[in-house]
Amino acid sequence: MDLLADYRRATMFFETGDPSGAARLLEPIIDAEPGNTAVRQLLARAYFQSAQLNRAEEHLRELVDRDPSDHYSHHVLGRTLERLNRHNDALRHLRIAAAMYATNDDYRTALERVETRVGGRRFA
Repeated sequence: MDLLADYRRATMFFETGDPSGAARLLEPIIDAEPGNTAVRQLLARAYFQSAQLNRAEEHLRELVDRDPSDHYSHHVLGRTLERLNRHNDALRHLRIAAAMYATNDDYRTALERVETRVGGRRFA
């Protein structure tokens, strides 16, 4: 198994709109290299894009646990929880991401959307 070649192929699949194909290639790589953050993040994104939200959540929680300062993983975890209709859980991660990277419009928009959904409460 050529892990690097498989990772590159998975990236290509993901970028061309086949997140399920990317996930199939990435799963054995994670088994071989469970500590590889880049692979785990791409796998989580592939699961998110293919609506395998529970699997995405599992990998994103692993990333956040390993590196609590990873604003992107917090954001995608928040978005995943939002799609799972777990808005209160999503708020925590979206707030963290927005606080860490306040100039990111996507982070701010996601946070505002979920805050509104939870009841119109705005948090600074």
